[in-house]
Amino acid sequence: QVQLVESGGGSVQSGGSLRLSCTPSGYTCMAWFRQSPGKEREGVATIKRDGTTIYADSVKGRFTVSQDAAKNTLYLQMDSLKPEDTAMYYCAAGARWCVLNRIWYPNWGQGTQVTVSS
Repeated sequence: QVQLVESGGGSVQSGGSLRLSCTPSGYTCMAWFRQSPGKEREGVATIKRDGTTIYADSVKGRFTVSQDAAKNTLYLQMDSLKPEDTAMYYCAAGARWCVLNRIWYPNWGQGTQVTVSS
């Protein structure tokens, strides 16, 4: 298994923005998940190598997943953040099926905390 490394988390006010990063990238399928205390880990967004993306309904229109092959980095641009976006965010890779279900992803990072205050 490959260890992924996330960065870019922090604390922002409601309506603010953050950009998360994850290295290395370059997998056929990569994804972002998040987990709040007491809740299950949920899928946020996936991206295939060809650029095809899937978003959870809760983040559509506010979050954008992308990857930069030259920098070997996966990104999650988060705009119009809400208090309910507060969670630990995880990068994942290597899924056979590029869907928003954690069971398909064998490679994970340690997570980066995002806190949104009202």
